[in-house]
Formats: sequence, structure tokens, C-alpha cells
Amino acid sequence: MLSRIASAVVPTLGRLTITSDGAAAPEPGTIIAANHTSLVDPGVVLAALRRWNVEPVILAAAGLWRIPVLGRLLNRDGHIPVHRNTTHAANALDVAAAALRAGRTVLIYGEGRLPHRKDAAEAAPEDFRTGLARLACSASVPIVPLGQAGARRISSGSRAKQLAGILTAPARRPRMHVHLGVPLQLSADVAAATTAAHQAVAAAWRTAARHLDEPAAFAA
Repeated sequence: MLSRIASAVVPTLGRLTITSDGAAAPEPGTIIAANHTSLVDPGVVLAALRRWNVEPVILAAAGLWRIPVLGRLLNRDGHIPVHRNTTHAANALDVAAAALRAGRTVLIYGEGRLPHRKDAAEAAPEDFRTGLARLACSASVPIVPLGQAGARRISSGSRAKQLAGILTAPARRPRMHVHLGVPLQLSADVAAATTAAHQAVAAAWRTAARHLDEPAAFAA
């Protein structure tokens, strides 16, 4: 349901383009690792993935489940709440591993948070937490790096600016781009795997940002 909603809403907010390093869509039972820049980029990513006929399970902050309508949709689609900074946080990885074994594709944000920036510019992904690497290693599945750019042109900054950005986006028609990299099998060393995943997602982000002529991508 969320993927269908995103596919309907995102085109009204701007112009989304997609590219891929591979000829095929991500296989069922794989992890898609994405960079996180804006409150709206999950919708952008879902809309892009649906063009590849992929509707993933998302690991997301548990607070989203407290939003009445959104919480029901998240439960309906089987998305996975992450109770950050609690003893229950690791449970989300167990649920995600079960989803992978069931053949679902899992979408996870390696940074685990939004950047603390007020401007609408692009920047390389921040440091990754270890959850992505631990999930990939425990489930013995590859990751597919995904880079997205342009979502901050829709929504970024203070709450007032975010709301204004969303309301004015249909008139401004900002460009967005999503790029999928090739699957990557991570090593069993969590630290090395975390670094490798970050580098792969950063490379996918640079490709996406270059499609939008973002200066940060050429400086990286």
C-alpha cells in the first residue's frame, strides 16, 4: 500500500528519474541499503523501487507507528519498527532476518538518522551504524546499494520550511534521482562490512547527485 501511495504522490511533487548499474531488479531476499537525507526520501525510494517491481519491507523509527493512519499502513504492509536506544532495538534485526528468509526485500538506512543540516544541498552519506552489516552477515545475503538525491529539494530545514517545501513542490517541480548499484556481498567482519557498505552507498549517491548536477557529487 505504501509503495502504491508513493508511486501516486511522488510524481505530483517533482520529476523522478532512475538508473541502475545492473540489468535486473534486486532479487527477492536481498537487502537494499539507502542514504537518508529528508523526511520525504522514503517515499521517493519506494516510488523508484516500484518501477523495478520491488516493494520492500522497511526498517523505520518506531515513532512513526504512533501516527494514526501511517501506523496502520506500516503494520498492514509488515514494516519493521526500530526502537532506537533501547534494549529492543536489536529485535528489529531478527524480524528483518525472518523477512529475508521469507523472500522479502528489506530496505534499511545505514545512517539510521537524518542529517543535522538546515540547507537543501546534497552531501555524502554520514557514517553508518553497524546494524546493516550485522543483518547482512547474519542472514548471509548481499546488499544492493541505493543512492538518492533531490529529496531535500522537496523537504529540508525547519518544520516550517519542510511544510512550505512540500506545499510548493508541485509548482516548483524539483528533480530527484535514484540510482541502484550492483549487489555486494559483505565480509563477516562487521567493521569492515560497515565501511564497505558505506562506500558502496556513497558511490551510488554520487551517481544520483551527478544526474542532478549537484556540486557536492563532483567535489566528493
